[in-house]
Amino acid sequence: MSDPHPARSPDREDRRTFLQKVAEFIHPGPDSRDELISTLADAEDNQVIDAESRVMLEGVIRMADLTAGDVMVAAPRMDLIDIDSRYDEILHLVIGTAHSRFPVFEGDRENIIGILLAKDLLKLQRAPELNVRALLRPAVFVPESKGLNDLLREFRGNRNHLAVVVDEFGRIAGLITIEDVLEQIVGEIEDEFDIGEEGGDIFALADRTWRVSGDTDIDRVGEAFGVTLAPSDEEEEGRFETIGGLIAHEMGHVPRRGESHRIGGLDFVVLHTKGGAVRWFKVSPAAADDRAG
Repeated sequence: MSDPHPARSPDREDRRTFLQKVAEFIHPGPDSRDELISTLADAEDNQVIDAESRVMLEGVIRMADLTAGDVMVAAPRMDLIDIDSRYDEILHLVIGTAHSRFPVFEGDRENIIGILLAKDLLKLQRAPELNVRALLRPAVFVPESKGLNDLLREFRGNRNHLAVVVDEFGRIAGLITIEDVLEQIVGEIEDEFDIGEEGGDIFALADRTWRVSGDTDIDRVGEAFGVTLAPSDEEEEGRFETIGGLIAHEMGHVPRRGESHRIGGLDFVVLHTKGGAVRWFKVSPAAADDRAG
């Protein structure tokens, strides 16, 4: 006969102990959000929670004050697909930007008619009678003032991963993804293109260019391409360690997506930035005529 009072599992005991510790530590409760964040810092100091848990909890608290407009990719930096573009042009954009989803417009960039998933382009290989218009998914539009808490709930509910952000006049203000929202809680999310040092920070793309991480050591980039990369001002030599830092210095400002710079016979195009630093460059050798000029 089974025991009418089974022993509590070790996992449940541990969980209960943790909750008791938290309750005891924060009693009486904080009176403001700042006090709550301060309490979490104290909880970490007292080893009630670890550093990673504190950061995530703070992210959840701070996210309540953020809107879609705070974290969106602004309209001028959006990578859009023209519905009238040729298949090879679309494929080139998909490969070059490495996004998984693209807003598609017709005629005017303000006229977004749907969302194209990069993986859906594979269907055109097997069914050439299809066209891009047939592959489009409905676009979701949200106002700039949309709270991130509400937006995350909607993303989870409708299984969309991207929304187009509009301003109070109905114009396109930018776009936001579920990754942008989640990163406010858990920090930066590594995706399939965020290759760690052990996996390589320079790798070839299908269009015979290379993707180079902004934090790649300058000497490593130079060795990979057989060139010498150094500041134009000799007095600055040795001051920079990463290719992103060197190019930002040479450009004289924080690089923005889409900007390009030539150095050491190589063309560097900014593909992705985060937190004021370049995450990825697209790199190709400068044309012979350009190098000569």
